[in-house]
Amino acid sequence: MKTRNVSSIIVRILISAALIFLLFYSMLPAINPKDKNFFIFLILCILIVLVVNFLSYMKDFIQTLGSGRGVEMVRDETTGQFVFRKNSGRKSPVNMGRPLKYGFIAIGIIIIFMTVASLLGIQFFNATRYRDLITIENGDFAEDVAELNMSQIPVVDKDTASRLGSRKLGEMTELVSQFEIQNDYTQINYNGAPYRVTPLRYADPIKWLFNHQEGLPAYLTVDMVTQETNLVWLDSGMKYSPSEYFFRNIYRYIRFNYPTKIFETVSFEIDDSGTPYWIAPTISYRIGWWDGKDINGAVMVNAVTGESVWYPKEEVPQWVDQLYYADLLIAQLDDNGKFQHGYLNSIFGQKDVRRTTYGYNYMAINDDVYLYTGMSSVTADESNIGFVLVNCRTKETKFYTVPGATETSAMASAQGQVQHLNYTATFPLLLNVSDRPTYFISLKDNAGLVKMYAFVDVEQYQIVGTGQTIDEAKSNYRKALNLEDVELPEETESTEISGTVAAVADAVVSGNTCYYFTLEGDSHVYTAFIDVNERLPFMQPGTQLEFSYSEDGNVRSVTEIRSITNPSGPKAPAASPESGDAEVPETPAVPEDSETSASSADQLSEGALS
Repeated sequence: MKTRNVSSIIVRILISAALIFLLFYSMLPAINPKDKNFFIFLILCILIVLVVNFLSYMKDFIQTLGSGRGVEMVRDETTGQFVFRKNSGRKSPVNMGRPLKYGFIAIGIIIIFMTVASLLGIQFFNATRYRDLITIENGDFAEDVAELNMSQIPVVDKDTASRLGSRKLGEMTELVSQFEIQNDYTQINYNGAPYRVTPLRYADPIKWLFNHQEGLPAYLTVDMVTQETNLVWLDSGMKYSPSEYFFRNIYRYIRFNYPTKIFETVSFEIDDSGTPYWIAPTISYRIGWWDGKDINGAVMVNAVTGESVWYPKEEVPQWVDQLYYADLLIAQLDDNGKFQHGYLNSIFGQKDVRRTTYGYNYMAINDDVYLYTGMSSVTADESNIGFVLVNCRTKETKFYTVPGATETSAMASAQGQVQHLNYTATFPLLLNVSDRPTYFISLKDNAGLVKMYAFVDVEQYQIVGTGQTIDEAKSNYRKALNLEDVELPEETESTEISGTVAAVADAVVSGNTCYYFTLEGDSHVYTAFIDVNERLPFMQPGTQLEFSYSEDGNVRSVTEIRSITNPSGPKAPAASPESGDAEVPETPAVPEDSETSASSADQLSEGALS
């Protein structure tokens, strides 16, 4: 009998342990009393043990009752109820209520503890501590935010990046049937330029089965300035990602390697050499038991090798850009603005109470990514009292007092300028234009493609400059501000050159005609927009040119044409643009969604190679 009882206990223990492991495998709670999920896990573990033991007791009891040995059901003479008794007349020793009783007492204690722990962190008693979760300093906008070269302004938001990425993957026939694009598109600074990056993922479990040994072969990058989209192929595939199963799933991998850490959402980034990493910020709580969430470090996992290391927040490498998530920063900014003078003031007096506006964007400053959002009084819905910039890696925060329009008002103002086109405005990016805080907005058509740009003054949102190119929009904005006569700093160095045109072609880029040409004895391709010189449409092979150009990477953009001499005509002085004070636009690289003539491109290629 003893052997039977011992074997029954062992079976119950093994079944309970297996079920608890499967529960941990799916929930992945931190083995940490600061984690709410840990206590929920404990409650479920107790229920598993109770159910397993209850079923075992029921089985043993039914077997005993069915055999008629030792237990019988009789009517109690005192109460009149049916009870189980031994054949000798004593009550049955089988008692199923005791383990249930102790189990539910344990669950009750856990629930009481969770309730008390939650009460310790309520805002009524901790308003000052919530306010101090983030420290805000006053900043000087003109000094802190440098004026960007027009060729450095990011025009791609997450939605546009997603469309560009989907189109790029569609071009790769060998990939599109096996992989999809994970919709992360983390914004980072990569070698000084703003990019959005995201990995591939397995299309379904069957595709994973056939491809997981090699791993994910590439990740995708989108240049937020030029819209250039690339698939970066890896020598060895990424073995760790959210689309993996079992122990190579990134969330399961970091949990089993760091069982006591409490993790924030994992993000995908690449270092300065292009190596892919998963960044898993770790959470600490600064108020009560589990309130006042903050970041105290991060686990960095090499997506290819799985090598991982935890860094405290102060030692996280500088190339990591997204340590603090936007939702956490916005919540801390709101608490700081709400509790400036305590909890009661946030409800009744509301002196100096402020909140963030409904939206945010990111800015690239000094190789770091900053979150930008406006700050508004709780009683004012249509105006900002200023805005904040928060470093997403260090949480350094500065407030700039600039009364003006909210971002939504600026978006409506920009859309109003082109209302006949039914374009949709993206959430603004804050720029420094001639030391004035200015909203920069991309205007997209119904297909989600960027067609125009707008600059909107923060302080006077009725002042708007729009254009089909960034330079045109900025020029119109400066005219609206009466700044067209102010000398602009030289953005790029120009090189003077002369030569004979070998081949020429034209294309339409963002609504403007752009001419591409090569010179005899020179393999470089030069680009010139129509507004550089009105005689460009008459340029042909054999034309003699004297001009200046600026170089940005592999792109040589013509900034000024001093003379054009056609083969059959006399030398003519270059005609200047209609407004002598207008800026000479810096020509960007041809974006992928430009309306480029295929035949013109082929013609230029043939001419360049001949």
